[in-house]
Amino acid sequence: MQKLVSYSGEGEFSLGKSMFQSPIKSGIFSSLGHHTEVYSLPCKRSRVTAPFVFNEEVYKKQKTTIEVLPDECLFEIFRRLDGNQERSSCASVSKRWLMLLSTIRKDEVSRTLEQKVIANNLENINGHLSRSLEGKKATDIRLAAIAVGTASRGGLGKLSIRGSNVARGVTDFGLKAIARGCSSLTGLSLWNLSSISDEGLIEIANECHQLERLDLCKITGISNKSLVAIANNCPNLTELSIEACSNISDEGLQAIGQRCRNLKSVSLKNCLEIGDQGIASLLASASYSLTKLKLHTLNVSDMAMAVIGHYGIAVTDLALTDLCKVTEKGFWVMGHGQGLQKLRSLTVASCFGLTDIGVEAVGKGCPNLKQLSLYKCALLSDNGLYLFAKSAVSLESLLLDECHRVTQCGIFSMFINRDTKLKSLALKSCLGYKDMTTRISLSRCNTLKALSVHNCPGFGNSSLMLFGKLCPELQHVELTGLHGITDNGFTPLIECCEAGLVKVNISGCVNLTDNVVCEMSKVHGGTLEVLNLNGCRSVTDASMAAIASNCLLLNELDVSECEITDIGIAALARAVHLNLNVLSISGCRLVSDMSLPLLLKIGGSLVGLNIQHCHGISSSAVGLLVDRLWNCDILS
Repeated sequence: MQKLVSYSGEGEFSLGKSMFQSPIKSGIFSSLGHHTEVYSLPCKRSRVTAPFVFNEEVYKKQKTTIEVLPDECLFEIFRRLDGNQERSSCASVSKRWLMLLSTIRKDEVSRTLEQKVIANNLENINGHLSRSLEGKKATDIRLAAIAVGTASRGGLGKLSIRGSNVARGVTDFGLKAIARGCSSLTGLSLWNLSSISDEGLIEIANECHQLERLDLCKITGISNKSLVAIANNCPNLTELSIEACSNISDEGLQAIGQRCRNLKSVSLKNCLEIGDQGIASLLASASYSLTKLKLHTLNVSDMAMAVIGHYGIAVTDLALTDLCKVTEKGFWVMGHGQGLQKLRSLTVASCFGLTDIGVEAVGKGCPNLKQLSLYKCALLSDNGLYLFAKSAVSLESLLLDECHRVTQCGIFSMFINRDTKLKSLALKSCLGYKDMTTRISLSRCNTLKALSVHNCPGFGNSSLMLFGKLCPELQHVELTGLHGITDNGFTPLIECCEAGLVKVNISGCVNLTDNVVCEMSKVHGGTLEVLNLNGCRSVTDASMAAIASNCLLLNELDVSECEITDIGIAALARAVHLNLNVLSISGCRLVSDMSLPLLLKIGGSLVGLNIQHCHGISSSAVGLLVDRLWNCDILS
């Protein structure tokens, strides 16, 4: 029988020699390259001098493939392959080969001097590929394939793994494969992986020294050991996000703060083991680099707020959510700490410690604050907004959501300052808001461009007319679910808007009629780009005719659940100047198959068409629309 491997001396390597004399039999090794080094075990010469008799049955039973070699030998072969492409080809042969190749680190690959020079020249371009695995696709085998395959394509830069395959989920083995084969990794996101432990993440830290972004969510198997390893080996870390990792505590944050001097963004959520000491260590160490900080459901108190107010000298974006131990004193101390001079955006949600006194302190202590968003702040009242408005002269955007003690007086107190820079105002589900006669001396606000009011049942015609009188530069108006708004309140707003309305959303305002739409089309038809009339049941074909005649720039129109018919669609089709990109007539029961040629005509410019629940349009008509409007996404 032919020898499996050429032998050139006991214990030596044979370079570039074929395992088979026949070139046909040697073809099975074509994927291994032309200069494969194979180790040949020593054997004694045969003492038999009689001629060899070929036995075909014995030959068939004898294994003559490389699979007879143990893993140690295959490892030595694989690490001597010419390049990344050859290793990638070998990985596709079998699962065994793939797993072996994924255990080879870059520093274990045997290279010639020429190959080393080329590899050094390619270091600067490595790490531009991104890969994402979710659900059943998240397995160790796929990670091993990514680790081996991306090396020949520029190197892996970002990896995201979300969800877990219950049968064959991601384990530490998969992370180790990534660590060994993807040293260029700069971003890693791990979500809901129950089989990951410190062992896998520590391997990432030891091998991927270029790591800049780390996102960990619901990884219960890791502890502070992982963060310490990241801190010791990844000095370029700039973004850290940790959510629902129950074994992470202050010790891990202290290590990150002390060693990661370039840290810019930190987000901590639902980690009850993190307390004041961890936040204090992080802020004190990274005070000159940290610009974004999010704290959500942590076991912190007023002490942490004091540290933020004193050491947050570089913080521009701050979000505080569900900090139940923080009291009024905490927000007062934070505002008076004089450290948040660069703060531009502040979000506070479900923090009962934010009272009128606290919001006043924030206004005074954050002179450059431009955006304030408050959610479920039950103790905030009109007085707090009034005191805040007196000092927050840089504020450009205000959002109040479920702040039920705020009324009309508090909202319009934002306009008491003649130098106000407020550009956007949004109210959502503020059930305490009610129309009333305001007695505050108000200044005209020429800066407000956007007004959004959603599900505030007390917001009616009085408030709307007052906004129209005080804010003539409004361009974006969103009034949704407001049954108290009628034509009498909206028409004055239309007449007072001097700059020209650009985006209007009055969905769910059931008491508005064609009169408002026709008037708006005439006055602002030269500027209107987006119009949403969803659920305005009193809007009919008269509005469609006015829109078709006057709106020159309109590109998005939603008339879902309105009383329009085929006549209204025909009016749109006749408008030569109208170039709609998005049209929604969902739930328009009076539109039928007669509108099919009209929709085809309009569809020349459409990229989105919603005809859901249009029972007058048959399935055959829908099919024709789909076939003809191939460039348009159709919801049916």
